[in-house]
Amino acid sequence: MGYTSKNNRRPFESASKASHHHIINDPEVKAVMQRIEKPPQVDEISIEELVKDFEPPENNPVEAIIAVDGGYTEVVLNKDFPSRTIHFLQFGALFFKLEDLAEIDSLAFIDPKDMAKLKNIQRLKLALPTRNLCFKDSNTVKGTVLKAIYEFFLKNNLDEDKSLIDTLAWFVFRRYKKGQRTEQEKSWNLATNPLSANGNQVCLSEADMDHDYTFKCPETGGKIYLTDIFRLHEVIDEETGARGILGYLVNVIEHLIIIHLIRLLLNKQPEMLKKVLFIKDGSTGFFGQTAQLHVAMQDLVNWLFDKQNILLAGLEKSGAFVDHAQDIQNKLEFGKALILNDDYIYRYILPGKGDPDRPYASTSNYGHKVIFKTRNGQMYLVAVPVRELKKNPTINDLPNFQVILENIEKLHCDMYDSALFPVALVNKLVSLSAHPSQRILTKFARNFSG
Repeated sequence: MGYTSKNNRRPFESASKASHHHIINDPEVKAVMQRIEKPPQVDEISIEELVKDFEPPENNPVEAIIAVDGGYTEVVLNKDFPSRTIHFLQFGALFFKLEDLAEIDSLAFIDPKDMAKLKNIQRLKLALPTRNLCFKDSNTVKGTVLKAIYEFFLKNNLDEDKSLIDTLAWFVFRRYKKGQRTEQEKSWNLATNPLSANGNQVCLSEADMDHDYTFKCPETGGKIYLTDIFRLHEVIDEETGARGILGYLVNVIEHLIIIHLIRLLLNKQPEMLKKVLFIKDGSTGFFGQTAQLHVAMQDLVNWLFDKQNILLAGLEKSGAFVDHAQDIQNKLEFGKALILNDDYIYRYILPGKGDPDRPYASTSNYGHKVIFKTRNGQMYLVAVPVRELKKNPTINDLPNFQVILENIEKLHCDMYDSALFPVALVNKLVSLSAHPSQRILTKFARNFSG
């Protein structure tokens, strides 16, 4: 790593333009490169056995769409001390009726008042100190980050009478089951206690939870937040900071917004769950330290399938599966869907052989991935929630399969490759650009830091 110039009085140390030959000519490097297994070429890929026809149902039950997305930007708090950073996160839940979209689509010219019907959005904001910063009432970076996350969940309610943290308790303690809960479902085993010097595990019982959604630490007597079940404290370092938690945190908050809205519909209009399609930007799963939440999500999904229904789709826009979808787009016919099984995934997309006893991503996902080519030629990677993951799923294992695909086709957007209108719109409404948003947020943050 080269030297940088702090006071602009000396040049930056540039990288060598000739050192690469030491790598290229090294026999051990060559040996490693030769050991790497070459993935199959596109013309070697066979998809016929897994392809299913897209058959739109005669009656589309979906009347409304709720799309959820989030984003963040980093701000350096002090230009003379660039390692002090804070991240601003913003999330949005966009709601609109399909009939409004159809009405606007039929117009020759779109009036701003008509477009406003499609921008009925709820925004949530979070300022998160991530490196070399502490709250005045906290002694550590870890304590500051965990408190900021807890307070975000405690204070935000999407204009409803219940907060996000109350919905988190409803979710992880399976309160939606009411009198049918097991004793095990009334507690959460936290693998590492954030207040324990040795990182011991701790059992958080719903009966021991205080009114502020905290638990008394059995070792220190301090407060363990309900939001500590995300286990983000495990990847926060006092020196390098908390930047590594952001992807996990964004995914968790997006999920909790959807769960919060599901809870709202269950309490006020349960029949609407059969008529609302939730679209999440990203996969249907929880990852890293938050992965254990997928068990609770699988329970909720199965309960909803039994009691009402749940129409939910995850739309992935990047990664190995999206890259593969683009590679095979000329092989997949219009109006066809490719249901990915374990054999296909590990043969053509991911390296390795997979676990012979467990389906792909069974410790994180609650949905199967499908590559869908619409009748107009758009390509989508869709994650569809299922009752249980299988190594070789069939179309019968994917509830609401055709309904979800029909509405994805209806919501296509030509602004970007394989884009959906609600996802593109909510992203526009909550994303924070490098210019001018980041510059303005930098000035705003520095006004408070002195």
